[in-house]
Amino acid sequence: MATYLIGDLQGCHTCLLKLLQQIEFSPHTDTAYLLGDLVNRGPQSLQALRYCRDMQGSIQVLLGNHDLHLLACAQGVRSPGRRDTLAPILQAPDRDILLDWLARQPLARHLRSARGQDLLLVHAGVLPEWSLQNTLDYAQEVQAQLGGAGRAAFLQQMYGNTPAAWADDLTGMDRLRTIVNALTRLRFCSAQGVMDFSSSESASAAPAGLMPWFDCPQRRTQEVIVGFGHWSTLGLRNEPQLMALDTGCVWGGKLSALEISMADFAQRQLHQWACPQAQAPGI
Repeated sequence: MATYLIGDLQGCHTCLLKLLQQIEFSPHTDTAYLLGDLVNRGPQSLQALRYCRDMQGSIQVLLGNHDLHLLACAQGVRSPGRRDTLAPILQAPDRDILLDWLARQPLARHLRSARGQDLLLVHAGVLPEWSLQNTLDYAQEVQAQLGGAGRAAFLQQMYGNTPAAWADDLTGMDRLRTIVNALTRLRFCSAQGVMDFSSSESASAAPAGLMPWFDCPQRRTQEVIVGFGHWSTLGLRNEPQLMALDTGCVWGGKLSALEISMADFAQRQLHQWACPQAQAPGI
């Protein structure tokens, strides 16, 4: 029984199949956690989405910003962009089934090793004020909207960069939008947790007064291992408390799978598949 964390797929379905073949993945005994952005920019978004749905159980997914973008496009809130590859999904005969399944997926997952180590999985980041339990609870608030009758109204108001910081007394869409932005878009923030969405550079190129979210000195999840994707310019990070796994598959980089031991999360093995470039580098 093997457990894997896999970085941003972004519609590169053939690359996923090649990587799973390389690691001899067995859906009967193994589990793979995909860290969001299942679709978009790559050439096979429809195939990737169908595969993940059909393999649910052995493949567990998180929602990323591109997955939410797909849901918003399907709702008519957004129009697909020039570089988007969502049309085959939006025109598919089973689109409603696929989109409903996608909308019911979580924004955060929690694993615990036999040694009692906590592993938090998100697509982008975690605000410094949030504990592990806060993060899971807040993610569930969004999931309740996406998975229920409030989906259309939620997607209509999901976009925007404000509020830029968390406050416990946030309510309504301000609260939900802040949760979504942190979990699916965050890269840089101030030491006080004020989020910035203007830069997608590497961690070493932080704008003045900002830092990568995981470097915030008062971050309450410092004792929690965090696995995430989203930040291709950050590159691979395989550190004791941090696993960054977006290695730019769609940009001609690699699709990365980090095999972790459920006995001890410190035991890890990296597997990668080199991917043909599907898009010019970008966000």
